[in-house]
Amino acid sequence: MNKAEIKELSTKELNERLEAAVVALNQLEINHSVSPLDNPAKITQDRRMIARMKTELRSRELNNK
Repeated sequence: MNKAEIKELSTKELNERLEAAVVALNQLEINHSVSPLDNPAKITQDRRMIARMKTELRSRELNNK
């Protein structure tokens, strides 16, 4: 998912995807601590995607005030 796709989502849908992404990231980090992942860069990619989602949500919050 890229920035344009994030902007197209509704706020409710974005919140749902954000929650799912956070849960998935936590599980990925736990799995990585037990046994190394094939692609550890996936953790960084997921963290950045979560940051993009949070940034968009914050931007919408500020625009609505």
